[in-house]
Parts: sequence; structure tokens; C-alpha cells
Amino acid sequence: MVVADDSVLLREGLVRLLTEVDTEVVAAVDDAPSFLQAVSEHRPDVAIVDVRMPPGMTDDGLRAAVEARASQPDLGILMLSAYVELSYADVLLSDGRGRVGYLLKDRVTSLDTLVDALRTISAGGTVLDPEVVAQLLVARRRTDPLGTLSPRERDVLALMAEGRSNAAIAERLVVTGGAVEKHISNIFAKINLPDVGSDNRRVLAVLAWLRAR
Repeated sequence: MVVADDSVLLREGLVRLLTEVDTEVVAAVDDAPSFLQAVSEHRPDVAIVDVRMPPGMTDDGLRAAVEARASQPDLGILMLSAYVELSYADVLLSDGRGRVGYLLKDRVTSLDTLVDALRTISAGGTVLDPEVVAQLLVARRRTDPLGTLSPRERDVLALMAEGRSNAAIAERLVVTGGAVEKHISNIFAKINLPDVGSDNRRVLAVLAWLRAR
């Protein structure tokens, strides 16, 4: 286990608590470069990392965690922070390998909560504070162009993805062909597809839909 946190009280407190539950802490560091060096040197199974650490005191810990996972894919990471920092969290949490967690310090109210989280991560699972999940979902909706589509436009796009013609879509939704054409035009505009030919834009729109599924 490697512990990385710039707060000496929290860092040393974590070391003592982990030692009490028979967890070996091979290094306890206070900045991102030292964390990367400790991971490289000790090859731990799991690391607890604060998000905001020196030298930049922004998202240095989170970026270091992403870098550490890139060089050691089996490394379990528990981000333990007072903040929800989204800049690199999506990269860390959605790489498909599991063994990650993101908890907020003020909501870890017992040693059992921390130990359970570490066990879950060690076993290949993922542990997320509900507030982290909520903010990630909000961020994804803001950056997902499909999130701007109306319910009817999403219905039209789903039927396009099934390979249906405009006439078939109109029949299925019980609307006019002109209404379907208007919905499709709105879809193209909202997901920022340039006018490079109706067929090509139709394919690109369907691909965007499939990627978002």
C-alpha cells in the first residue's frame, strides 16, 4: 500500500489506521512526483491518493494516478479527496479495468468504510461516492450532444439506427413525413453534423447514437 496526501495529519493517521488492520504501508508521501516514484519502486497492489497535492495543488494527484495506472495496469487506486475533480476522473474510472474508487473524505465516517472500499478495489471492483457519480453524470450530459435532443428526436434517431426510412419512421410514430424531415434536420444541427450529403449525415448520426448506448 502507498499513501499519498499532502496533509501530514491525515497521511500519518491513515498509516496508523491501516497498520491496525494488518495492511502494510510501504510508502507515505506528500506530493505527486513522490507518489509516482513510490509506485515505481514498490509496485504496490493498492494506493490511496489525494486529488489535490503539490506541486500544483490542483488535480496533480488525480493525474498522477492516471499515469501510475498506465504504467502499472493492475494497480488499485482509491482517490480520497475533499473535492470532486472531474478533469481526469472519467479517464481513471472508465478504463474498463476496475480496481478503482473515489470517496469524499468527510463521508468516510469509519475505518470499516475505508477497509471495505479497499477490499472491494483489491478484488477488482469499483467504489464511488454517490456525489461523485452524480457530478460525473451531469458532466457527461453537458458534453454529450445527444443530451440536447428532445424525446421525439431521440425516438426518430433510434428508428434511424434500426435502418428505417423516413416513411417508415413517420408510420411508426404516426406523424407526417414532413415532421420526420424536420426532426432529422434538428438532429443534424444539434449534434453538429455538417451538410456533406444527407446519406452521410444519416450514417454519422446513427454512429453517434450507437456510441452513446
